Amino acid sequence: MIASFFADLVAFIAAYPHLAYAAILLLALSESLPAIGVFIPGTAAILAVSALVPSGVVKLWPLLGAATIGAIIGDGLSFWIGYHYHREILERWPLNRHPELIARSKEFFARHGDMSVFIARFTPGVRAFVPLIAGTLRMPARRFYAANILSALVWAPSHILPAVFVGAAFGLFGAAAKPLAILAVLAVIVIWTAIRLVQLVLRHGPPLLSRLSAWLRVQAAAGDSRWHRMVLDLLDPTRPDARVVTLVALVLAGSAWLFFGILEDIVSGDPLVRVDTAIYQALQDLRTGPGDAIMLVITELGDTVVVLAITVAVSLWLLWQRNWRSAAYWLGAVGGASALNTAIKVALHRLRPTELLYSGWSAFSFPSGHSTVNLVLYGFLAFLIGRELRAAWRLPVVLVMLSMALLIAFSRLYLGAHWFSDVVGGLAFGTAWLTILVFFYLRKETRPVGAVGLIVVAGLALGLAGGWNVSRHHGLDMQRYARKTEAMVRDAWLSTDRQRFPARRTGLSGEIEKLMTIQRAGSLPLIKQPLFRNDWRNGGQFNGPVITSEAGSKQGCAV
Repeated sequence: MIASFFADLVAFIAAYPHLAYAAILLLALSESLPAIGVFIPGTAAILAVSALVPSGVVKLWPLLGAATIGAIIGDGLSFWIGYHYHREILERWPLNRHPELIARSKEFFARHGDMSVFIARFTPGVRAFVPLIAGTLRMPARRFYAANILSALVWAPSHILPAVFVGAAFGLFGAAAKPLAILAVLAVIVIWTAIRLVQLVLRHGPPLLSRLSAWLRVQAAAGDSRWHRMVLDLLDPTRPDARVVTLVALVLAGSAWLFFGILEDIVSGDPLVRVDTAIYQALQDLRTGPGDAIMLVITELGDTVVVLAITVAVSLWLLWQRNWRSAAYWLGAVGGASALNTAIKVALHRLRPTELLYSGWSAFSFPSGHSTVNLVLYGFLAFLIGRELRAAWRLPVVLVMLSMALLIAFSRLYLGAHWFSDVVGGLAFGTAWLTILVFFYLRKETRPVGAVGLIVVAGLALGLAGGWNVSRHHGLDMQRYARKTEAMVRDAWLSTDRQRFPARRTGLSGEIEKLMTIQRAGSLPLIKQPLFRNDWRNGGQFNGPVITSEAGSKQGCAV
């Protein structure tokens, strides 16, 4: 399903390459426009299309030209708007919705002068606003366009050529290149979406929290019960942590709602369970030997032995710092997440998608232990470290930790170790548990944790324990997590086994849709010929169950 979608998309680009060049020009242009450029994933799309150059789907020089021209026009248009409408344009919608970016861009321009137009091209955030600010400040057009054109001539190759080299490197994997490329795109989309969500929360969260906190205080003041007084105390605007408490409450409510919603669907067998099957099959179609090797390394970095090593190392560091309270919360975070996750698994007894030689409590599936525990581990670690870092370093730390947790969760999906609902439920449960601990942790002042030292200790523990775990178990895990294929003899298929296959396709929305397969016994050439004569087409490499006769001379296919 996923492979077919990407194959159709690549085929469309190959058939209409001029549309691809036009799209690249528009994406490069839109990224340079204020307000609009903040939300357009132009760079990601340009990189994805550039990776197709080695396959001949698109050509390098037209691609470079389109990206360069789009970047020049975009910055030029932004400069023209500022030059002709002056500073009044900054007070109009939608620019007045981004006062912090305008302030940063003004400071950026004041600090770097004319070079700000060149430097901003490579600086996220201010990139779309600096040309506008240059126009409002009446920068001479000759100097602006000199910097604009020069920066575009550097920017386009610096983005396109690395993606071309990556596309060429993927070509070395032969038949595995396409599934690996699709897998990489999916991972980038997941991480990019998470990063954008974090940025949106940080940008729009504070004003929303202020309004919500004021509304809650009004509602709480209308009552006189113990709970009303507690809410008023927590949301007292004179408290230094009132905004943080409100944010924690919102995250807790949202993650708990998501977790219990998934739990209800699993217990009642709602369409989400059918979505699990569709996503499982789609990801299994992408599996290759190199992809399995990469994803196994990621999943092995989230194994219990690595989590335990990081937990012990961080605990010893906190105890050496005489930060008893932080050490207790740290142990409670990781240990509590693991214990509660196991308790839920035992209570539900949900089976995994496939048999992976797990035993005891680990044989159960919901929620995913890797997803839950690693989100709590890296989330609480980011919280402890981020509190003592400068503001400029907090977001990178959070994004690195979040990416690590999400990659481990995604690896469980790819390897078929968990259903989609197991992973999302684990992430939601881990988020809820993490926010509860953060809420109580913030109630009292604590000693510094030594952020830099904590980063070094956690990094060393991850490197040493992770490297040891990968070197010791990777070969065995390649066999353990190998994709299972199903074989059956012809007589068994004719009598009963063909009835085991689902009669209809399950969409990603979980709804039962059109007929999924046509089953017929016979040699593959004899089955394909009448289909091709009636305008059927080859959907790609066959990944369904192989059906053979007892003598091995017959095969069947699913179309």
